[in-house]
Amino acid sequence: MRVCVIGTGYVGLVTGVCLAHIGHHVICVDNNEEKVKLMKSGQSPIYEPGLSEIMQSAIQEGLIEFTSDLAEGVSHGDVLFIAVGTPPLPTGESDTRYVEAVARGIGAHLNGGYKVIVNKSTVPIGSGDWVRMIVMDGVAERQKAMVPAGGTATTEEIHADFDVVSNPEFLREGSAVFDTFNPDRIVLGSNSSRAIGMMKELYAPIVSRQFAEDKSGPTVPVVVTDISSAEMVKYASNAFLATKISFINEVANICDRVGADVTQVAKGIGLDSRIGSKFLQAGIGWGGSCFPKDVAALVHTADDYGYEAELLKAAVTVNQRQRMIAVEKLQQVLKILKGKTVGLLGLTFKPDTDDMRDAPALDLIEQLTRLGTKVKAYDPLVSQTGMRHGLSNVIVETDPERLADGCDALVLVTDWQEFKNIDFVKVAKLMNHPVIIDGRNFLDQEALETVGFRYVGIGR
Repeated sequence: MRVCVIGTGYVGLVTGVCLAHIGHHVICVDNNEEKVKLMKSGQSPIYEPGLSEIMQSAIQEGLIEFTSDLAEGVSHGDVLFIAVGTPPLPTGESDTRYVEAVARGIGAHLNGGYKVIVNKSTVPIGSGDWVRMIVMDGVAERQKAMVPAGGTATTEEIHADFDVVSNPEFLREGSAVFDTFNPDRIVLGSNSSRAIGMMKELYAPIVSRQFAEDKSGPTVPVVVTDISSAEMVKYASNAFLATKISFINEVANICDRVGADVTQVAKGIGLDSRIGSKFLQAGIGWGGSCFPKDVAALVHTADDYGYEAELLKAAVTVNQRQRMIAVEKLQQVLKILKGKTVGLLGLTFKPDTDDMRDAPALDLIEQLTRLGTKVKAYDPLVSQTGMRHGLSNVIVETDPERLADGCDALVLVTDWQEFKNIDFVKVAKLMNHPVIIDGRNFLDQEALETVGFRYVGIGR
């Protein structure tokens, strides 16, 4: 099938590249000329394991192209994905101006042939009808522009035959390519059987697990709903996972006070099939671009319709408080933090990504700096790329040994796998005090204590 993906951020680029990989002819559109030039050369503007390799392969096979010409993309695609950003506004609601601009642009270039317009961006509930309206506004504006100045209306009429589908994404940063080919489900929201049929055809190789890690598994469930329900599935999924993390962090804080070990508690409750073990890892809170934005948007939607989402608001409050747990534990061990040096192991909000949006590390840096602490950091990706946004008060080191040198304590912020292989014997000797706050309960407590560390976990 012919596909156009508008927006080459995290979701858009992964979607476009993966659809090309399974055999569709894809054109990705972005209004950033430099970014388009970079992608044409075969380089990915984002870090995601496995993405660059299949992107370069798709380019060589002629299955994916990149352009800044929206008209070209709209003309090419039978299926048009809107995959632009919807960042949060200070009120908590989503900023949909980029979606609006794209929808209007699609309308301005529609002319003949049936199209399926897909909301891949995370948009407020009820946006399906709104996108249809904006597209038709774009069609009307183009029609009006065809009337000569002072003349009469033209008899030529623009043919706009399309349906809107909500197709939320459930990609995890760091494993987005894997998630695309091995999804738990595919959600399609529309009242048009024709549009649903085209979307099922588009995803058929994924549904049948032709590109899955385990090709013998059952076919991927396809959930067909109305548009608003599909939009709600996205928000509700992320809100539930965020709440589950906040719940286990709340339990961890109680464990700290009563002498229980939250890792053992999580194992015990996670074996209950009604609960499950995923997202029961206590730590210093969730961050990133999805959980904070989606929970805030759902709370805002509830407020708009006269309902106070108290549970979701509590999940956000617990998460904000949890970020300061590491500082409290440092104060308990080191007492006065002013004049001390603390090293952060990890900066990104999760491993296998370079994303620092709403990362807990940023709050830690701000608070430690306010308390007069010298902050150093090492992150496998951030240290390599030289990114310094939000890190003006941090000394970013190039390896764990340089990080540890002269530190009074280390805080594990991000559970990068390589941190398990650090030579902690050497690291301990470089520190003023061999203290480590394990903000993800990720490291081997017994091994660290054996080599002389004072180990402090979360809820342990």
